Amino acid sequence: MEKQINITYYLHSGFSCEIDSNLFIFDYWLGENEELPIDCQLTIPKLKKYKNIYVLITHSHPDHFDQVVYSWYPELPITYIVSYEMPIGTRGKRLSPGDILKISDQIQIKAYTSTDLGVAYLLQYEDLKIFHAGDLNYWHWSEESTPNEINEAERAFQSAVAEIVNEKIDIAFFPVDPRQGKMFDAGANYFIMTVKPQLMIPMHFWKRSEIVTEFARRCRTRETEIIALTNPGDMALIKIMDHHYMTVNIQLNSSINKKGNRSSEIALTDFEGNDPFIDSDLPVEF
Repeated sequence: MEKQINITYYLHSGFSCEIDSNLFIFDYWLGENEELPIDCQLTIPKLKKYKNIYVLITHSHPDHFDQVVYSWYPELPITYIVSYEMPIGTRGKRLSPGDILKISDQIQIKAYTSTDLGVAYLLQYEDLKIFHAGDLNYWHWSEESTPNEINEAERAFQSAVAEIVNEKIDIAFFPVDPRQGKMFDAGANYFIMTVKPQLMIPMHFWKRSEIVTEFARRCRTRETEIIALTNPGDMALIKIMDHHYMTVNIQLNSSINKKGNRSSEIALTDFEGNDPFIDSDLPVEF
């Protein structure tokens, strides 16, 4: 059965996913100086067209949590899902790593361990799976950290990813933070090699659009396509047909980017049998 998902990028790690009459909003943030353009901001009039709205907040860092999301309640049919470490009194259903929130027969949300504050989320809508990493990443800081700190960060990250590796993820939002220097994409590449999401959309790139554009060009694999949504208001219109292939149409925000739209068809290959790399593309130990 065909399923369509409309993804909109806002700023930093902020995205929304429109599925049927539902809107799922992840880590919405207006920016340090409210630099998210007004025409890209979510407002009550824009949100009124949705039957159900779900606001997911991975953690309380200010670049992932904007108080404006609470100004939409109670005018709109909103469910808030928040991390366990959010301040006492914060509205929302609180999830800790391992918790599962079953919203309906169609919708389920599971929280996973993060290597920073809060949690990561796996949203399951029927048989579609969407992963938002929050601040889950390999935070190595190799140009500043000691070898022991780097090893500890690597162990913590690999342990967190091991919890996710058996999930067949269709779409993953994952950090590629240029502040980490030369190995800024180490965590994202490890996630691609082990979890193998069908589609990855990089985030948390601090408006360094050239970083994610090059990452998308260089790091895609036969199992994982990468698309770069770099300007607020950029959209990806995704169709998944029977989990055999995915089509992606990228619509750039015309008020910011004059390059127009581009589209591509992405084949989703099902690997069966004795493929030695079915679990991981990491080096095999003998």
